[in-house]
Amino acid sequence: MNKGIVGALSAVGGAAAGLLVMGKKLGGQVADVRKMSDKHLALFLMMNQWVKVKQDGKNLATYFERNGYYNIAIYGMSYAGETLVEELKGSNIHVKYGIDQKADKIYAEFDVVTPDSLLEEIDVIVVTSITFFEEIEKSISTKVNCPIISLEDILYDI
Repeated sequence: MNKGIVGALSAVGGAAAGLLVMGKKLGGQVADVRKMSDKHLALFLMMNQWVKVKQDGKNLATYFERNGYYNIAIYGMSYAGETLVEELKGSNIHVKYGIDQKADKIYAEFDVVTPDSLLEEIDVIVVTSITFFEEIEKSISTKVNCPIISLEDILYDI
């Protein structure tokens, strides 16, 4: 009889331990999914604000001109970065280079360098990655002598 109880307790204990391990693993996956979801929500809201700016007949080139930013770098060459490049085509604003962690995988009409590269002096760096702006600003602020601004801030300021 004791063997049966010990066996049952062992089985229950093993199942509980397995559930704990699986719960911890799933909890980590849920946290990762939530982080990605928050990032995409922030991107959606920023792009929605951009649409509102365009619907009001405004464009970002006027913001840069008003602030004397004619030679810029764009940090983050994904969707928002590519859209910013397109928006500035045909304007007086010159995108001198892009900055991106995956610089070697990005094709653009200008140089794209990694954040660790020596950064050429320009008038301003526009960060399109809104969820990590503070970290990015901190990491590159020692490498340049120009303002580092968030695309999101520009869109709400214009």
